[in-house]
Amino acid sequence: MKRAFAALSFTAAAACGGDEGMPVAQLPEIDTTNPLLAEWNTPYGTPPFDSIRTEHYLPAFETAIACSRAEVEAIAQNPAKPTFRNTIVALERQGALLDRVSGLFFNLLEADGTEQMQRIALDVQPALTELNNDISLNTELFERVRQVYEHPGCGLTKEDRRLLEETYRDFARGGAALEPEEKELYRRYTSELDSLTLQFGQNTLAATNAFTLHITDPAQVAELPASLRESLAAEASSRGLKGWVVTLQAPSYMPFMNYSSDRTLKERLWRAYNARALGGEHDNTALVKRITELRLRIAELLGYETYADYVLEERMAGNRERVEEFLDELLDRTKSYADRDYETVSAYAASLGFEGPLMPWDWGYYSEKYRKEHYDLDDETVKPYLRLDSVRNGIFMLANRLYGISFAPAEGVEVYHPDVTAYDVTDADGSHLAVLYLDPFPRATKRGGAWMTEFRGAKRVDGVETRPLVSLVMNFTKPSATKPALLTFTEFSTFLHEFGHALHGMFGQGEYESLNGTNVYRDFVELPSQIMENWATQKEFLDLWACHYETGEPIPAEMVGRIEASQHYLAAYANVRQLSYGLTDMAWHSLTEPYEGDVETFEREAMAPAQVLPVVEGTALTPAYNHVFAGGYAAGYYGYKWAEVLAADAFSLFRERGIFDRETAQSFRDCILSQGGHEHPMELYVRFRGHEPQTEALIEKMGLGE
Repeated sequence: MKRAFAALSFTAAAACGGDEGMPVAQLPEIDTTNPLLAEWNTPYGTPPFDSIRTEHYLPAFETAIACSRAEVEAIAQNPAKPTFRNTIVALERQGALLDRVSGLFFNLLEADGTEQMQRIALDVQPALTELNNDISLNTELFERVRQVYEHPGCGLTKEDRRLLEETYRDFARGGAALEPEEKELYRRYTSELDSLTLQFGQNTLAATNAFTLHITDPAQVAELPASLRESLAAEASSRGLKGWVVTLQAPSYMPFMNYSSDRTLKERLWRAYNARALGGEHDNTALVKRITELRLRIAELLGYETYADYVLEERMAGNRERVEEFLDELLDRTKSYADRDYETVSAYAASLGFEGPLMPWDWGYYSEKYRKEHYDLDDETVKPYLRLDSVRNGIFMLANRLYGISFAPAEGVEVYHPDVTAYDVTDADGSHLAVLYLDPFPRATKRGGAWMTEFRGAKRVDGVETRPLVSLVMNFTKPSATKPALLTFTEFSTFLHEFGHALHGMFGQGEYESLNGTNVYRDFVELPSQIMENWATQKEFLDLWACHYETGEPIPAEMVGRIEASQHYLAAYANVRQLSYGLTDMAWHSLTEPYEGDVETFEREAMAPAQVLPVVEGTALTPAYNHVFAGGYAAGYYGYKWAEVLAADAFSLFRERGIFDRETAQSFRDCILSQGGHEHPMELYVRFRGHEPQTEALIEKMGLGE
């Protein structure tokens, strides 16, 4: 997680301290007419988005990189004896200006990135990689870190000791102990890897945006819900077309697949979605093979057999064997149930006259019809009670009931797009806790999915606390000309999920930003998000705010009951599908030799133990697998299921004591949400729950049992 910067002071002494032997950097001249480099005299030190232009980024990066180099050089060449403060703390504090610039740029690249910004990213990434390598491979710097690590001195707090351990490990795992010729290889590999992962994400976005399905025949949309027809018509109109346009963005693609009976159109859509960046203009297959090869080479340089071994050393699971055992156990316990789910929906489709095997593009339509018939429930039934504004207020209300925090529009805080709203978040005692940005709707400049990020994390420097700037970026169904934004139940759960990440960030506290908030092991970071999803089906919570957007009628109790009952529907299928993604990720990153074969074939073999739906030639997840090949989840996608076990086990305590129990919530805040990476996550979890996580809790949640 990138650290960001609030209020800059550009004197040399202020840059890296100036007391107790702290290094003093000679910073380059700074152009304060550039808003990215100037003081931000804004509420809470928030970014002045209205003043920032694309042309400001490159010169800001150049200056910030130069500042970071000067700060690092001052630390490495400090004549004073290495101490925790003049070496470890100084390293933690250096690069603040660069973190500010990169924190803004790369977050906006994901949320509202233009082609010009994509070009800037490709230009600046090599310089950033070179800087990171120059730091991690600096022999003099590592020697100072090593001396402090071996002789830390007295008076260090638990948080100090954790920072020292993490700093030493980061250097060791970043190649600092390599021989000179090995360091040169490490530089080459990491530089190329960073460029390729950036290109992978850009290709995926381009491939997603490149496909549209333009429909002009009214008969082909007549059966669709009115809200969906209206949304597709608005999309067509925005493109200067008549009729209806379906895109590969989730709010367009998913409901069309669920409600259209036109197999020809759905097969075309499904194949397009599941063949993104698999060949063609935006092909990612060569990048997949090169990225995995580079990761393997880096792992080998550092003394590991596979990249998974390298990654998992710094995860809650601990090692590759434990992850494989975890995935295999869940698969063994749920695969037969998932096959039964497929048989159930197939038999139902046959009862309606469907002939032949149920293909993946048929799945959404018939599974949704089954849900409607057997649970009297579908997205269109629930959506009127899930108006976006109401959902947001309900989630804010939940946070208030659990933790006492409050949300109000942030006066004077600028946003980066008209769709975005900023909120001032205050703690129970009235103190400022964070600024929260909400960015709900899809656009061509935003990548797909939903995520939480930070423009700035929490930290405390010389007794002065800086509070975080947290952003939630989502792709929910837009309002239409006649209806407000109405969420599907899945979108509602997604909002709760991402809000859990936001709480993790907003409650962060401590001296060191690199240890605060969501700066935790990847297989632990999903616990705060996944536990929040449990409230989506709690009648006691829904009764507080969920009302029909037209009539004001509260969501009926029997509907909530049906929602809760339907949670077991296809739970095994959904679980096995996620396991298949984890198996694929682990297969790519457990390679001991570079893979030169066909990407589609490799994926099919990796997924085979978890295959439920029929295999379709010419499609693959891997070329558009952003989490793994353009994000931070390489050898870590299993973490979603790992954290799901944690969340199911942790929420059982709320079930026992009450879903709004303040004592339990305060314990979760104190033990998990506010602790960040200050301690090993298993220690934190056991402190909250009283025992290590139990897989059985997830099996029970899915309603499977023995």
